[in-house]
Amino acid sequence: MKPLTSAQRQHLKGLAHNRQPVVMIGSQGLTPAVLKEIEHALVAHELIKIKAGSDESEVRQRWLEDICAATGAAPVQRIGKVLVIYRAAAKPVIALPA
Repeated sequence: MKPLTSAQRQHLKGLAHNRQPVVMIGSQGLTPAVLKEIEHALVAHELIKIKAGSDESEVRQRWLEDICAATGAAPVQRIGKVLVIYRAAAKPVIALPA
């Protein structure tokens, strides 16, 4: 996926604000099962929040990069232990600004 513009990222942040995390990364870390759940959530929702269970900022950043690389999603935001990613569906529901 091509990188999001700042306007698109800002729009997605606003949409994500009221959403709850749909996937949690626990003590086992970023496992294939977690990646599979993230894939299912992206197909269903396009824009998702992920709760990362690590206390290490570097680990959470690496997970965000690994998730985006594995799923083809774009990173939207990382606040504390919450990661927000976006991937447009075949028929996008979320309209992004130009």
